[in-house]
Amino acid sequence: MTLGLINANPVVHAKKERVARTQDHHHHAINFFLFQVTYLLNPEHPYSLEQLSVLSEESVTVNEKLGRILITFRPTIQHCSMATVIGLCLREKLKNHFPPHFKVDIKVAAGSHANEGSVNKQLNDKERIAAALENPNLRQLVDECIYSSEL
Repeated sequence: MTLGLINANPVVHAKKERVARTQDHHHHAINFFLFQVTYLLNPEHPYSLEQLSVLSEESVTVNEKLGRILITFRPTIQHCSMATVIGLCLREKLKNHFPPHFKVDIKVAAGSHANEGSVNKQLNDKERIAAALENPNLRQLVDECIYSSEL
């Protein structure tokens, strides 16, 4: 986690109870992914993205017929410098749960970030993503967010 906090006093919400959306086995995998992704840790605080209201199950849409995934998240503050790191964490988590042919769009919610267009462009540009993940410090931060949530 980072030392210089951008949002030193975030609002923390209780974890939600999970209710399965469907009972069939195929959808169980999607439900499990949704459950896991909302528990990713925030890069700046020891709380899940769900606890900080950055992400919820409702903000993740999976369309298997079209092979598309859309994740819309809401940073805790308008000038959050961790927005791109959160997006990278979400994208890396997706790589472990869905086939590579799925088209993934990750966006900040409309009006939730001062640099919304720039952040959205970075989060969906393959070359920028690859370059960011080659940075060892950034890679370590992404891995901490993903794997600490699995403990």
